Amino acid sequence: MPILNLYNVDEFKVYLLVLARFSVVLFMLPIFSTKIVPRVVKAAFCMVLSLLLYSVVNLDSSLFPETVIGTGLLIFTELMVGLMLSLCVRFFLGAIQFAGQIIGFQMGFSMVNVIDPLTGANVSVLEEISYWTTILVFLLFNGHHIVILCIIESFELIPPGTFIFQQVILDKLTEQGTLLFVLAIKIGAPVIASLLFTNIALGLTGKFSPQMNIMAVAFPFQILVGLMLFGFSLEIMKMVTRDYVSSIKALFLSLFFWAAGG
Repeated sequence: MPILNLYNVDEFKVYLLVLARFSVVLFMLPIFSTKIVPRVVKAAFCMVLSLLLYSVVNLDSSLFPETVIGTGLLIFTELMVGLMLSLCVRFFLGAIQFAGQIIGFQMGFSMVNVIDPLTGANVSVLEEISYWTTILVFLLFNGHHIVILCIIESFELIPPGTFIFQQVILDKLTEQGTLLFVLAIKIGAPVIASLLFTNIALGLTGKFSPQMNIMAVAFPFQILVGLMLFGFSLEIMKMVTRDYVSSIKALFLSLFFWAAGG
């Protein structure tokens, strides 16, 4: 039929290769991996984005597998690429959430929880504020653009179906996981230290002034100090997110280099 001549089979194979990687990576990244975004919207976004970008990707249509086993191996390797990228982003966002959870615990907000619309779990109020603030800052500094550009460059470094898992990749991901706790403590350290000294001051006040009902004053005063310091810590989160966005491309490219067998 004449309508079959409207598209090139080789170009369609390249489009499917691009779609496989983009869909896997985007479905594993934060926000897109949750149930808050309908599956139809996810699929449509991946198809449109792949349609817009497949023309700039230099791929050979012969990479498209001709067998079921080859297709399964292709999907598995793309899953590994998507998992590798998503873990790096999730570790950073997890550090921000952990910092907010520590600050909330020190303020006495350990029982003040809200429902996270992304996961449906009960999370701390400050943890949720920290997470969404970081997401907005990440988008403000064009972090999503950098991720998309890195995915495009990954096709040159790691052609579809050629992912090689090496020990150095596991070491780098483990290093990113350990930074989760270090970064959380660095972000929450000013608030934690300030609240500690506030508790010491209130304890000394209650010791030297027994007639004062310090328990009636301590809790609201601690919340007031904690919220004020948490507002200042949002500036720290902004600087940390800016530094992370500026270094995320180098991190991704190093992972691509080792995943390509380098």
